[in-house]
Amino acid sequence: ILLYVLGTLLILPSTPLNLTGGAIFGAWWGTLWTTVAAIIAAIVAFAFTRTIGRDLIAQKLAGRWEAIDAEMHQGGLFYMFAIRLLPIIPYGIVNFAAGLTSIRFRDYLVGTLLGTVPGVLPFVMMGSGLQALSRGNILPLMFAFTLTSMLVGVATWYRRRRQSPAAALKKTDQKNR
Repeated sequence: ILLYVLGTLLILPSTPLNLTGGAIFGAWWGTLWTTVAAIIAAIVAFAFTRTIGRDLIAQKLAGRWEAIDAEMHQGGLFYMFAIRLLPIIPYGIVNFAAGLTSIRFRDYLVGTLLGTVPGVLPFVMMGSGLQALSRGNILPLMFAFTLTSMLVGVATWYRRRRQSPAAALKKTDQKNR
């Protein structure tokens, strides 16, 4: 758990840690331990950035940042859920970036909880599947690849249907009037 938290804080890719968790602990225990570690790392990084850098970033990146911030404030739970499903965005960057926005902590945490398990599971399964493959069992690895394909499909669908940051800012401005 400590290695996962440190790796996330150093913005190292979490995929090797997820694969290792599966290889060492198996599919179910590996999913549990990597999920717990990922959630702890997410909370620590979010709290750090929220306390230290949010106001500074908001001042320096005014304009476009306001649109992104408004969208995260408005639909943060769903964005966190969707982003957690994408294996290409480093977990640490997502944690730090979310802390810079006005997303509610509750939305951040719930979106992270809901998105972390399905985001971690395929890679933990791959790690445990590689072990099973050495014993001649290919099913866990096939299941892991199927889950990964489903995640990519859902994330792609979600990305195509979301509104632009400018539209979110406009909607937020209209609500505040």
